[in-house]
Amino acid sequence: MLLKIMIALVFLAMVISLAAGAGFLIRDGGRSRRVLVSLKLRVGLAALLLALLFFGFYLGDLGA
Repeated sequence: MLLKIMIALVFLAMVISLAAGAGFLIRDGGRSRRVLVSLKLRVGLAALLLALLFFGFYLGDLGA
């Protein structure tokens, strides 16, 4: 159960980072580094999400 909550939280953090990056892009016009930092964070969160999913399927907590 804890693994599913962690997966949901990481996914929610990715969506928040996506919205923040879009806001930075609109507000700054792409001239600041905040968009790049948001993208780096999103890529890191995506890697963490994949690792959690693989771990969950390996343990048998996720899947049939």
